[in-house]
Amino acid sequence: MTVTLPLVFVLGVAAIAAAKYLGVRPWLVVLIALFGFYLAHSFLASAIDTTTRTGVTAVTHH
Repeated sequence: MTVTLPLVFVLGVAAIAAAKYLGVRPWLVVLIALFGFYLAHSFLASAIDTTTRTGVTAVTHH
């Protein structure tokens, strides 16, 4: 049986865990999230997307 999880869900859980267990302040989490939104609208977005997809494929491909 194959289980699929969206990458945004996994990253969200990691951010919440970091905020809760590592003592990362909530304002820093918000700041990093806003940076991600602005970065998604920049010229680097396609390169980041391609690199992420390649990395996920390399990890999940058998």
